[in-house]
Amino acid sequence: MCLAIPGQVLEVTDGGSLFARGRVDFGGAVREVSLVCTPEARVGDWVLVHAGLAITRIDAEAATAARRELARLTPDG
Repeated sequence: MCLAIPGQVLEVTDGGSLFARGRVDFGGAVREVSLVCTPEARVGDWVLVHAGLAITRIDAEAATAARRELARLTPDG
């Protein structure tokens, strides 16, 4: 089973279709991720990230629901 975490794209670095990267905010933790599978991602978009790779875009409603469920599952959530 894989777990993908929702995050919001803060910045996109145009590295071409094979090397596209972005900075993504995961509720305060900002990480650089690969956008090779989501080259259409733009600043402000929500993406699901697994192992440093944005695997799909999602809407804000889905991102909020996923973040709520993840928070519920954490010990201090």
